[in-house]
Amino acid sequence: SRFLVPLSECEFQLSAVLEDLARDSFPALPDCRPARCTGTAIAVAATLLSSSVAGQPARALLFVGGAATDGGGQVVGKDLEQAMRSHKDIAKDAAPFMRKAMKWYEAVATQLCTNAHCLDIFACSLDQVGLAEMKVCAEKTGGMVVLAESFANTVFKTSFARIFSYEGDNALGVSSGGVFEVITSRDVKVAGCVGPCAALDKKLLPGAVADTAIGSGGTTAWKLCSLCNDTSLAVFFEVTNTGGKEGSAGAVPAAQQQQQFFLQFVTMATLANGETRLRVTTTTRRWTEGANVNEIAAGFDQEAGATLIARQLTWKMETEDEFDGPAATRWLDRSLIRLCQRFGDYRKDDAASFQLMPQFSIYPQFLFNLRRSQFVQVFNNSPDETAYYRMILWRQNVLNSLVMIQPTLMAYSFNGPPEPVLLDVCSIAADRILVLDAYFSVVIFHGVTIAQWRKANYQDQPEHAAFAQLLAAPKADARQILGKRFPVPRLVDCDQHGSQARFLLAKLNPSATYNTNGAMGGVGGSDIIFTDDVSLQVFMDHLKRLAVQM
Repeated sequence: SRFLVPLSECEFQLSAVLEDLARDSFPALPDCRPARCTGTAIAVAATLLSSSVAGQPARALLFVGGAATDGGGQVVGKDLEQAMRSHKDIAKDAAPFMRKAMKWYEAVATQLCTNAHCLDIFACSLDQVGLAEMKVCAEKTGGMVVLAESFANTVFKTSFARIFSYEGDNALGVSSGGVFEVITSRDVKVAGCVGPCAALDKKLLPGAVADTAIGSGGTTAWKLCSLCNDTSLAVFFEVTNTGGKEGSAGAVPAAQQQQQFFLQFVTMATLANGETRLRVTTTTRRWTEGANVNEIAAGFDQEAGATLIARQLTWKMETEDEFDGPAATRWLDRSLIRLCQRFGDYRKDDAASFQLMPQFSIYPQFLFNLRRSQFVQVFNNSPDETAYYRMILWRQNVLNSLVMIQPTLMAYSFNGPPEPVLLDVCSIAADRILVLDAYFSVVIFHGVTIAQWRKANYQDQPEHAAFAQLLAAPKADARQILGKRFPVPRLVDCDQHGSQARFLLAKLNPSATYNTNGAMGGVGGSDIIFTDDVSLQVFMDHLKRLAVQM
């Protein structure tokens, strides 16, 4: 195209354009929001790309600092008296602009996907910007999304710089123009895919697509306009009931039990250097009768199972109007009870005899943290924040997804090297430093004694060099986490009983609360949590009691 030239030929003009950018010369009217037509701007960008580089990899970067108040994709009125929609407004269908805006962005996303283009969104504002409406553009095209408080925030600056890192450990390994295909054996149908992809109208074999879709369904192939090293897709299958007793879903004839079935995943993408790569992954499993729980359990991956259930749950919450937080929690609890009844060893009506098979030992703990996470509990989160968290969950690998569901907690003390500790309020101690990795935030938490010593500047005295090293170790590890993650997490440095200690306390198991017997004692400098949420022990007791009833 005659409108495009290499950066080396237009670097001066591009720099001049960026440096000459100025604030809108028409200030907003009193008590009104600034006029902002974000949706129209995205549509114009998509049209320019489609007319200049149709069918070739390209990216549009959106930098937005406020909600769209005009044009297509409008999410709120200009009058400040009209508040941005909340989760309650959406549940009551009291968000007048939402459906129309989502329809607008759906059309823009389709245009971008048709031409293999993607949209990256950098939303930096203390208020909502309409990310919940425009998320479809990033979801279907695989665009990167960063949510921060301002453009001066470290989260935005570091994340934006990493996009242009093509070498070294910090490189994201961005590829484009990808196609992902799934080929299955007979009696295995593809239900759908949850991830940063768009469905293609392609069905390799008759009967290869399940009737009930999970995620982006109705096909066996998906387009990946953009993907990186950490991109992960969750594919759901349906086993056709071809035999066995009526109503025994997934049963297979005895003659088929010794046969193998195959799953093949074909991924093709173009790297940043123009090289196209094709990767084919083939796996096989053996059919088994559904009653053979030992053989089924032997192939169960607890971490992958928790990640898959999290994606399916959040997809249902995004697409089903009646599937709100309480309904999602009930659905999650019922699925866990059914699993415990099938794979647990117990005597009927005897909760004390209940014991799960080793392959499922920590799976209930994952779901306990999932039902308390920001993916399910939307209280105190805006629709934009909830959409952002779920978008990141849908594209990260199992390890990163588990960190989002169940954060990791490391303890630093004079008693030895850093060690992982329980994600529990009892892990707090006065002479201990904790580092919480919750994926979206990294918290360095100083016990009350450590904080007092630091404020007295003991670390600056030569005779307390060990204390200085103790303070430096968590910060070094936190910087290492920030350096290898995208989007870059928020770093929180806080002290026990400080205002920002809530970032840690909100993630801990509330084994000691304000109404626990003797909780106010604070044994060993520990803490309590002011909440009515049940602890993991109470949750497990109820789970055992319900599982042994049938």
